[in-house]
Amino acid sequence: MTADVFVQPAALSALRLNGLLLEPLALNHEEALREAAADGELWRVRVTSVPEPKDTRDYIENALAMREAGNRFAFAVIEEATGKVLGCTSYHDIVAPLKRAEIGWTWYRKSVQRTHVNTSCKLLMMGHAFDTMGCAVVGWRTDNYNFASQRAIERLGARKDGVIRHHAVRRDGTVRDTVMYSMVASEWPEAKAQLLYLLDRHKQA
Repeated sequence: MTADVFVQPAALSALRLNGLLLEPLALNHEEALREAAADGELWRVRVTSVPEPKDTRDYIENALAMREAGNRFAFAVIEEATGKVLGCTSYHDIVAPLKRAEIGWTWYRKSVQRTHVNTSCKLLMMGHAFDTMGCAVVGWRTDNYNFASQRAIERLGARKDGVIRHHAVRRDGTVRDTVMYSMVASEWPEAKAQLLYLLDRHKQA
């Protein structure tokens, strides 16, 4: 059941599910995060926000500044069995009066893409957002040319709200349109059941 009062994500320490640990992003993750981004040279993908190796510390410091301002809470995604950092994800654009938060700034090292990792992380973050933080709505946004991200968001059960044209600057200086998605609290139980089904099917494969 959704909480009556919105709880800021800064009140939490870590989240765990299916062998994954979402640990609040910190400066001591710098080297491991740089190594994760190097798996597939993800910073070369123009429609993502993955930091270049030289920019990893700035990336973390920016996330920490946004946490202090109350509008982003970033996590390092860690494989508990090995301690390996797999990527990064965040709650962001947090609007407490509306009980709204978005999930984004998400990326994973190439070697764990198309595994259970993204589904498990989203199940964990969506569950915490709706059941603990008390969100009335959770949102996502992505580049209009990031078709893989759009498909992944749609698999979560989110609904497409529309497209904001000429909305944000990409890393290469071009301007993107942004595709917006959302899920309201009443849609969460069905979405949760579907995500659990997908994870169970993955285990049986």
